Amino acid sequence: MSEVKISAEPRTEFGKGGARRTRRAGLVPAVLYGHGEKPKHIALPVREFAAAIRKGGANQLFAIEVSDGTQVLALPKAIQRDPIRDSYEHVDLLLVRRGEKVTVEVPVQLTGDAAKDTLIVHDHDTLSVTADATKVPDHLEASIEGLAAGTQVTAADVELPAGVELAADPEATVASVTAAPTAEQLEATLPEVETATAEAEAEVGEETAEGAETPAAEGEQAPVEAKTEA
Repeated sequence: MSEVKISAEPRTEFGKGGARRTRRAGLVPAVLYGHGEKPKHIALPVREFAAAIRKGGANQLFAIEVSDGTQVLALPKAIQRDPIRDSYEHVDLLLVRRGEKVTVEVPVQLTGDAAKDTLIVHDHDTLSVTADATKVPDHLEASIEGLAAGTQVTAADVELPAGVELAADPEATVASVTAAPTAEQLEATLPEVETATAEAEAEVGEETAEGAETPAAEGEQAPVEAKTEA
């Protein structure tokens, strides 16, 4: 994976208020740490950072040039995002050196098609691997081509690029191939589903009816409608 050059500014405002002002300025709050050095708080241009992550993935290597003259290499260690606004809230960046080995989580993509009438369960979509900090793959591949029902793809079956070593349990299941249900099996389950749905709706109706009936508290007289005699 090629490194992406990105500029940064030292960050002097902290806390929620400072972070909000940083984001309003089109920057994402970040912190650089590692190699026993004191954490350095910086702000990255959010557009450039987002574009790099979209293209290179969560393990994109950054060559960061801070306006105070600091130049470092760093890998994202943790990226916090707002799920509603889909914006970047904060980034933790791990300092690395060329030739240094790092352990990271890399996405696993399944390739090929399993046998006919099967379903694929992707048990783990990432695997932990160890690689040169400047050569972390953006993804790994595992083939499911022609696999029959009952077959499992383990971490040991995943193709690793040269220089990349598996750090996860080799026996960890990455994907499972199961038999797809037949039309008869699906039809057989429909009555059960309909019955369960009807029972659930009935229970909800009973609870609603009970909630609507509010008896007078013990020892209290229920309110009586006043009538005026002519």
